Amino acid sequence: MLQFENVGLRYGLGAEIVRDLNFGIAPQSFQFLTGPSGAGKTTLLRLMLLSLRPTRGVIRIFGENAAQLDKDAITGLRRRIGVVFQDFRLLDHLTTYENVALPLRVMGRNESSYRPEVVELLRWVGLGERMNALPAVLSGGEKQRAAIARALIARPELLLADEPTGNVDPEMALKLLRLFEALNRQGTTVVVATHDVHLIRHVAEPLIMRLDKGRLSDPTGALRYPPRPSGRAAK
Repeated sequence: MLQFENVGLRYGLGAEIVRDLNFGIAPQSFQFLTGPSGAGKTTLLRLMLLSLRPTRGVIRIFGENAAQLDKDAITGLRRRIGVVFQDFRLLDHLTTYENVALPLRVMGRNESSYRPEVVELLRWVGLGERMNALPAVLSGGEKQRAAIARALIARPELLLADEPTGNVDPEMALKLLRLFEALNRQGTTVVVATHDVHLIRHVAEPLIMRLDKGRLSDPTGALRYPPRPSGRAAK
């Protein structure tokens, strides 16, 4: 699905923000990306999305060498990717429903064919009563959930999520995690950047890459946190 070969990125003449990135992400896998604030997690996700071009190295996505693709080809590839970034990127003039439905409209689908899907997903993420609200009146957590719903509605081949549970309570965070897992079981490759170790422990056998000071300390995904205990032990 994704392959990075000796990838590095710098702005101007400054030091590289990320460097010596060598890893692959298998199709239909569920991968966590961890690391402290400022480690470069968001930059790495933007490289995966092809919204940033590396200063050096090769990025392959969906079997294509990104460096050999023109703008139209990259746009086509990015339509196969669902994205959740921390700035939400909701369109201010559209309602919650319209923001979430936007990817399906862009695909050319008629509203009658997708409205039930959008409504069901909005109810699942707790926004059933906020479908007609504009982003200006939504809380940070509601905007986060709307952004997640928009990223998931078209069932992308690859989902990139940057701290997707950072603005929601623990109960909703777990519910969203289960939604990501369900999408993964249907064939979507999922990459979730998070610093929340407790969230990771809710996954039985998490694959984890740790980014620190622009480098991956565990590019194979072998780093593991013990799962969260269950039953009486959890108490």
